[in-house]
Amino acid sequence: MIGSIVRSAASIVVSLMFAMAMIVTVEGIGAIVHPFPPEVDTNDIEAVKAHVARCPAWFLGVVVVLWGFTTFASAWIATRLGAGRHPAHGIVVGLMLLLAVVMNMLMLPYPVWFEVANLVTFSLAIYWGTKLGRGRSPNAEKT
Repeated sequence: MIGSIVRSAASIVVSLMFAMAMIVTVEGIGAIVHPFPPEVDTNDIEAVKAHVARCPAWFLGVVVVLWGFTTFASAWIATRLGAGRHPAHGIVVGLMLLLAVVMNMLMLPYPVWFEVANLVTFSLAIYWGTKLGRGRSPNAEKT
C-alpha cells in the first residue's frame, strides 16, 4: 500500500520535472527566436504583454506543438511509472499542465487561434499520453 502511494507520487514528480525541463527548453528557444530588446524590463508586465503581442505566428504554432508534445510525454511518463499504470497519474499531470497554460493565456495577449489550438492539443495529449502509457491490456489477444 505505502509502496504504491510512493510510486504514484514519484511518477507525478518525475513527469513534472520532465515537463519543467521541456518548458524551460521551449522558453530558451523562444528567447533566441524572439528575444526581448535589451532596454526592455522583463519584470514590467505591460512590456511583456507588448512583446508577446509581437511574437511571430509561425513560432506560436511551433510552441503549440512543443507544449503539446510536453503534455503528451509527461502524461505518458506519469501513467507508465505510476502504480498499476493507472491513468489517473497522467490525467493529474496533464490537468496541472493544462491549468498552467490556461493561466498563462489569461495573463498574456495571445491570438485566439493559439488559445484554441492549445486547449485542443492539450486535451488530445492528455488522452493519448495516458492511453498509450497504460500499454497493452494483459487480457488483450496475442497475435
